[in-house]
Amino acid sequence: MATLSHPFPLFFSIQRTYHSNAFFIRPPPSFIRLPQRRFTPAFATTASIKEKIGGIHKTFTDFTSLNHWVVSDYFRLVNSVNAFEPRIQALSDDQLAAKTEEFRLRLKRGETLADIQAEAFAVVREAARRKLGMRHFDVQIIGGAVLHDGSIAEMKTGEGKTLVSTLAAYLNALTAEGVHVVTVNDYLAKRDAEWMGRVHRFLGLSVGLIQKGMKSEERRFNYRCDITYTNNSELGFDYLRDNLAGNSKQLVMRWPKPFHFAIVDEVDSVLIDEGRNPLLISGEASQEAARYPVAAKVAELLTQGIHYTVELKNNSVELTEEGITLAEMALETNDLWDENDPWARVEEKRRWSEGIHQAVEAKEGLKIQADSVVVAQITYQSLFKLYPKLSGMTGTAKTEEKEFLKMFQTPVIEVPTNLPNIRKDLPVQAFATARGKWEQVRREVEDIFRQGRPVLVGTTRTSDGYDYFFPRLKDLYILLTISSLKCCGQICIGIEESYCVLDLLLIVENSELLAALLREWNIPHNVLNARPKYAAREAEIVAQAGRKHAITISTNMAGRGTDIILGGNPKMLAREIIEDSVVPFLTLEDPNSEFAGEAISEKMLPKIKVGSSSLALLAKTALMAKYVSKSEGKSWTYQKTISFILGSVEMSLSYSLKELEELANEESEFYPLGPTVALAYLAVLKDCEEHCLHEGSEVKRLGGLHVIGTSLHESRRIDNQ
Repeated sequence: MATLSHPFPLFFSIQRTYHSNAFFIRPPPSFIRLPQRRFTPAFATTASIKEKIGGIHKTFTDFTSLNHWVVSDYFRLVNSVNAFEPRIQALSDDQLAAKTEEFRLRLKRGETLADIQAEAFAVVREAARRKLGMRHFDVQIIGGAVLHDGSIAEMKTGEGKTLVSTLAAYLNALTAEGVHVVTVNDYLAKRDAEWMGRVHRFLGLSVGLIQKGMKSEERRFNYRCDITYTNNSELGFDYLRDNLAGNSKQLVMRWPKPFHFAIVDEVDSVLIDEGRNPLLISGEASQEAARYPVAAKVAELLTQGIHYTVELKNNSVELTEEGITLAEMALETNDLWDENDPWARVEEKRRWSEGIHQAVEAKEGLKIQADSVVVAQITYQSLFKLYPKLSGMTGTAKTEEKEFLKMFQTPVIEVPTNLPNIRKDLPVQAFATARGKWEQVRREVEDIFRQGRPVLVGTTRTSDGYDYFFPRLKDLYILLTISSLKCCGQICIGIEESYCVLDLLLIVENSELLAALLREWNIPHNVLNARPKYAAREAEIVAQAGRKHAITISTNMAGRGTDIILGGNPKMLAREIIEDSVVPFLTLEDPNSEFAGEAISEKMLPKIKVGSSSLALLAKTALMAKYVSKSEGKSWTYQKTISFILGSVEMSLSYSLKELEELANEESEFYPLGPTVALAYLAVLKDCEEHCLHEGSEVKRLGGLHVIGTSLHESRRIDNQ
């Protein structure tokens, strides 16, 4: 029998499973030398040959694709960057930071960004290594080059897109025309501005941040920074408000050229999923509210069938000739449709926002709200077309490349992974009923949970669980009297407690349905539904989704931009421990007060035990926090406390251990709480890193993160997410 051989490695393997509508992602087991068997099952041999042939076809297709040759060409830039690296590493911090001014002088002398690109990338790589402890991999250099060229970089989850953005952002900011790094929410914008901003600030660039609730002066200052982090919504509304400004002093963006270069994170979500959604700014219409009560009185004089007719099919009312004559006499006008003195509308089927709502308010004797009209609007697609150079990052864009090329003339370049992909994507299976599917998901989660492996369950925001939920209702009955329910006014269903029909629609949302099943079996879990209000909390939970026994139920949008590290994220764990020790002594505010009355996800995993030296520092920090609060005579706000802790964490990264100890021990009239918190953080971080390293090895031994997708979307891109 002829054997097949090829020079290319096999990147993918397929394994059959019985699980429903599920994508199970797990690393393959380590290679074990098995004893030889005399007989090999025929189906096993056939499956093995199919896998090898599939791998050969996949690799051959990659080799012959245009993307392969484009990426190969970028490796010439990578070689140039690597050649600069030894010289850049030999520079001191001051010499490295001075490179920014040197690059700007070279640009003024006539050089182009292409002339300095390789050296600039090497400078950013070294700055990131010194300030963040992260060195750009060669494939991340390629990603940065793709962004600089105005293309979309498709990089798989966990490949470091956030770090990649620093390369293109720094290079294009050297022209001093402004760079916008656009994320999908305020939390990610703030996180990236603080995290990646350390690289840019170290190199002498100014970094701005746009957040909801900022005043015009703050926005104006931040937009004039070299690099500005914002989210797509704030950017769009700032542009619309500037177009409505009455004078130049009200402008906040960089006019006359507010747009230069943008890097859009999750670009497929912003430009495809939400691309056609309009951003609207409304204003009050010019009609006088006093007209509505008068018109309501005239309407009482009219008789159906004589003065007006009702068309139930079209939900419309039309005045007869007699009705028009009577209305004109009562209103003392010769023409109800007079443009200068209008009492009626020519257009049919007007929406409620066009004044009908005010008419109903007048009829019912309610306070009349001013009518509104749209005074400015723009879609995200139209907004981002205003950039002379646009780029983006995502893990799922290749399937929409044709639309990106048609709408924005931006190609999608698949950036290879730093290491071979060892994930196993198992085949999809379908069930005849939702009941069968959800029972199978529950059993699968329970089995994996007993093993100790972390589980991530992907759900959708829509529900297919009605045929499962309703048969489980106990004591089902129809409530004929609904006054005690205080609900929507419809006939409702009662079980244990009285639920409105609208409540039931929420109860059986897919994520909540699965959560209810897990609660029945006493399986701890977290539910994340991608609500902007909870972005920070959801990011913290997602960051720990790789710990042992962690079960996370999430939509594809929740916790976006946050990496799942097997064994847990030591930095976030260390910060949580510091917060638990310090927050109760500095503030009396409930951290969950802003979520009052709403169900929120709790952190279900056990706390990490720290060493004796860390415990001593935590006790010292807590005692000092108590004295600080007592000396000031009032407690801090919760937000001020969290900001202070974040500043102390930043201090731990900016100062050496010796410098922090000197600051903590120096005599002063103020308590050195900041340096003390920084020292405690470093000690706790060391313990957390050891714990996460050990737990991560254990999770890998068990098989890694187990991912279950519970639904298929009509778009393959969404399934890939």
